Amino acid sequence: MGRWRSIRSWDRRRWGAAAVGAIAVGLMVAVPTAVIPTPVFGRAIAVTWWSYPTVVASAVLGGLLVATYVRRSELVPDESADLDRSSTAGVLGGMVAFFAVGCPVCNKVVLLALGASGAVTWFAPIQPLLAIGSVVLIAFALHSRLGGEISCPSGLPVSDPQADR
Repeated sequence: MGRWRSIRSWDRRRWGAAAVGAIAVGLMVAVPTAVIPTPVFGRAIAVTWWSYPTVVASAVLGGLLVATYVRRSELVPDESADLDRSSTAGVLGGMVAFFAVGCPVCNKVVLLALGASGAVTWFAPIQPLLAIGSVVLIAFALHSRLGGEISCPSGLPVSDPQADR
């Protein structure tokens, strides 16, 4: 759990980036899928109850993940900002969240692959599993990125002063 404690040491810049990132991720998932109704996008099937917590969890975790790419002002250059497995997992998690909360018959990819009846019969029932998978992927990416927060450039773990108390 030491990785997650490193968030407490973030400065205002990182928390600002987390807030902006969370809003951006939330809007990128919720607006085109019409979880947040707009005159531009619509749905043929009503929003499911679990879509809202999925959007919120994806947004919060995504915002925190974005903030891990903001350089820490008081430390050495952030060598962990390279494109890595956690970046891929984070992007994939966001894409899966989009498919998880979207209208199954409004998604062109799903319609082409399964048809309208297949979208309702086959795709809609797995959307809750996709929602869980998306949150797990983004959490994995964040967990991986936070590992770099508690290690020094040589890769050796840095002792947590609060753990010694």
